[in-house]
Amino acid sequence: MKFIHMTDLHLVAPGQVLYGVDPTERLAAAVRSVCSEHPDAACVAITGDLVHSGQEAQYRALKSALEPLPMPVHLVPGNHDERTALLGVFPDLAADEHGYIQYAVDLEDARLLFLDTLATGRSDGVLCEHRLAWLAQALEDSGERPAYLFMHHPPLAVGLPVMDCMGLAEPERFWRTLATYGQNVRHVFFGHLHRPLQGVINGVGFSCLPSTHHQVRFDDKTKAGEDIPGCHEPPAYAVVTTDARQTVVHLHNYLDTSPRFRLGDRKAAVASSLSDLAEAMQATSDTAH
Repeated sequence: MKFIHMTDLHLVAPGQVLYGVDPTERLAAAVRSVCSEHPDAACVAITGDLVHSGQEAQYRALKSALEPLPMPVHLVPGNHDERTALLGVFPDLAADEHGYIQYAVDLEDARLLFLDTLATGRSDGVLCEHRLAWLAQALEDSGERPAYLFMHHPPLAVGLPVMDCMGLAEPERFWRTLATYGQNVRHVFFGHLHRPLQGVINGVGFSCLPSTHHQVRFDDKTKAGEDIPGCHEPPAYAVVTTDARQTVVHLHNYLDTSPRFRLGDRKAAVASSLSDLAEAMQATSDTAH
């Protein structure tokens, strides 16, 4: 099975920019890349901060931007989102009996579980008693099928104090739920950090991605409560492949325009600079045509 993971789109109104870059253009480029390179993906999962300030017009822009995708798109909210506005534009999103946007999607022999960690008015995330009870039941209902979890806030500290202070509150409650009901959980996908990282905790794999827009600099010195250090490192999405034995997460820098070459091409190997490499590869392409 193959699916796409994106996160932290931070869309603003069409034509507006944020931190010097148009988030809608960045997302449109990601959508074009998925349509061109991965039309066989089973779905696209987007883990929160779908828009920058929770406005209905921003969600309408998001819906328009996602329309070209040929596969289902599954959304969860982040701390920049607003549930009522999101559900107003995406009425097919499943909300549970308490109004939280949590739902299960069954694909082939796997179950994808989407969790709502939004705590209105807060930057950190919450999985309250109701949301954890939903998760426990959804995991029980999964039977022996592998389960993959999607959420906005990271359920662990990652060594970046300025971000760790706004992860999932009381993450031990989440991990206790998994220890009791989630022996079949294979991987947890999250966002919020605007950083590429991966690891294993309690025997469960996890990964986070860069935003499709702006990034958070790798800075383990900035303290909790200080202003977050940003940058424009390349945006990316993940191409995830799974089978009965393994889960593989490929990070795809979809805006990369560096020269393409074959490692066995002698002209490429002896190029004296990147510009020479590009010229050599262009000449090779022209000759081939």
